[in-house]
Amino acid sequence: MDKPDFAKAGGLVPAIVQDATTGEVLMLAYMNEAAWEATLATGEAHYFSRSRQTLWRKGGTSGHVQKVRAIRLDCDADAVLLLVDQVGSAACHTGRRSCFYRERLPDGSWQECSPQLFDPKEVYR
Repeated sequence: MDKPDFAKAGGLVPAIVQDATTGEVLMLAYMNEAAWEATLATGEAHYFSRSRQTLWRKGGTSGHVQKVRAIRLDCDADAVLLLVDQVGSAACHTGRRSCFYRERLPDGSWQECSPQLFDPKEVYR
């Protein structure tokens, strides 16, 4: 298999994004075939926005791009893992390093476990 099986899940595959150096999981996004091809062609992560129904380059507005160091395909060819160098402080549109910034505590409550590194209102006007 030389690429993800986009037909299996209606044209999209989940893309798990991990910091290539630290192993930290930064985000989960989706790729269609155009995003896959753009990522391969440029060496920077591209995704498909399900809400906007459009291709987007990570960091196109914020400048917080993801330089792809490696791509891994899962056993069923229906998910990809991108190992990236996160350029800029944050991968999340909320201004945090990781999209996984909330942690469930034993009492069932939630706490933020990652500080906000930039104000999204300033970046995404």
